[in-house]
Amino acid sequence: MKALILVGGFGTRLRPLTLNVPKPLVDFANKPMIVHQIEALKAIGVTEVVLAISYQPKTMENFLKEFEKKLDIKITCSEETEPLGTAGPLALARHILRDDSDEPFFVLNSDVICDYPLKEMIEFHKSHGGQASIMVTKVDEPSKYGVVVMEEGTGRVETFVEKPKIFVGNKINAGIYLLNPSVLDRIELRPTSIEKEVFPSIAAEKKLHAMVLPGFWMDIGQPKDYITGLRLYLDSLRKRSSPDLGVGPHILGNVLIDESAVIGDGCLIGPDVAIGPGCVIESGVRLSCCTIMRGVRIKKHACISFSIVGWHSTVGRWARVENMTILGEDVHVGDEVYSSGGVVLPHKEIKSSILKPEIVM
Repeated sequence: MKALILVGGFGTRLRPLTLNVPKPLVDFANKPMIVHQIEALKAIGVTEVVLAISYQPKTMENFLKEFEKKLDIKITCSEETEPLGTAGPLALARHILRDDSDEPFFVLNSDVICDYPLKEMIEFHKSHGGQASIMVTKVDEPSKYGVVVMEEGTGRVETFVEKPKIFVGNKINAGIYLLNPSVLDRIELRPTSIEKEVFPSIAAEKKLHAMVLPGFWMDIGQPKDYITGLRLYLDSLRKRSSPDLGVGPHILGNVLIDESAVIGDGCLIGPDVAIGPGCVIESGVRLSCCTIMRGVRIKKHACISFSIVGWHSTVGRWARVENMTILGEDVHVGDEVYSSGGVVLPHKEIKSSILKPEIVM
């Protein structure tokens, strides 16, 4: 089996983290976002993953070389010279996705984090005999999304309603598809949308079915959702009794700590924290609902909550970082500095407090 991951996009909503690396390579729970997806695909027998890329292709290609060996799976690039939307990249990679086996292939949005029930999706796809299957998830506020209206018993999709003004359903497109190669015949090589142009035509022929995603789901393409996604992901690890979760008197709730990180005395860490490789957390530090990326140093008695600290940054003694503060790569926050919602570009030094959400350039 093969799979295509829609990497595209500039990742503007996750800046300043995406100023240095493409969004799929931003760490989530101590590994690049896209690695979570590739590992899930490999686990159910996918042998080749195609990355549809347009932004920072060289960085992505270097990643490929490293992770092809690590994950022992073939990873190829399909590079767009212009943005092709969500369907155009399938046409561009048609020659890779289609082969003699006529097996269906997966398509995933690179922002999506969940339990990836891909094996169940294959069984569902075979059972209904249609041309395409999409994963849907239930949400509390469907008006922000494209809603999928489907037959309850069979899962057959009737229609799509983009950001409905009145309630038509609470199931939205979860960004994971399983498609027969014949779907490729419907897509022209031009900027085009799979949700607005391709799926409605398949649904009109009664060949599109939707499977309700069990477990959690989150699009982690913006900071608030990234932090929520981390909580849901760590909660999922807890339910599976994962040995990766940290334990000890200094840990509260679900925490992921890389084995190479150093934790000082008297710290209180958690809930919902990820600490990456090579980090140094000095004594008396308080961390909650945050991500501390590779190579970060948090100095004594600092307090960080609801924030993301980018690679190789430093947070000074008695500093307080909170309220969705995002520090880009190599940012240095001074001693006793306070940041509430500061978005700080890479390679900056912060010597005075940020009292309300603002971008520091």
